[in-house]
Amino acid sequence: MILKKEESSYRAFPSIIEALGLEDRRDVRLCAAGAGGKTTLLKRLAAEYKERGIPVAVTTTTRMYAEEEPRFLLEPSPVKMGEILEREGVVFLGRKDRDGKMKAPEKEWMKDILALPFPVLVEADGSRRLPLKAPGEREPVFPEETTHVVYVYGMGALGRSLGEVCFRPERAAAILGRSVEGLVREEDIALLAGHPLGGRKGVREAWHFTVALTQADLPGGLEAARRISRMTETEVLILGQMKENGDRRA
Repeated sequence: MILKKEESSYRAFPSIIEALGLEDRRDVRLCAAGAGGKTTLLKRLAAEYKERGIPVAVTTTTRMYAEEEPRFLLEPSPVKMGEILEREGVVFLGRKDRDGKMKAPEKEWMKDILALPFPVLVEADGSRRLPLKAPGEREPVFPEETTHVVYVYGMGALGRSLGEVCFRPERAAAILGRSVEGLVREEDIALLAGHPLGGRKGVREAWHFTVALTQADLPGGLEAARRISRMTETEVLILGQMKENGDRRA
């Protein structure tokens, strides 16, 4: 499921690339920030680029999981990167870190990555896989070259306490004027999404900003996501379960 709010209606799209209007661009530097699901979103986007025969690099400005599989390169090697792209169509780039994760490439390597002549996808913060997030003082970390920002919120947060489902719940509570024990409401997500200390923190006017409401396949999730999208003037995508292999049911 990929729906996009267009004025008073919702349009279904076969791909996230098309929903974001990225079909004809190779200079895309898209950052995903916010709640859990960012890596899955970026993997789905990468798979869509691969389907189109367009090479794509995925990296992080903070930390993300580094899987033991051949698409991951944890050293600055243009030769190996080229080999992976030739073989896989997608390459994940970073430096080895603790706990099975990778961290941001070294400054010069990141500069080279962001200068590549094809799309680069960036995970720009962490969330401990929770469905709601309020950014910290030093995040998200957006490169200067950013062209698009997608900020993620999960419908699984609704009806549960901020303290249970939100990363940095105290910050979210301060924005919302509520306690961390308060249950998350639809209007809370809408407010966080458009707040300069929430979803729009660090986002420049020149960058294309989109809110992604994920987990819309949960019971009541689609209806809730539609109501939330109507509460904000921001561009909104409503997403169900996302499959990296390009399964159009996602």
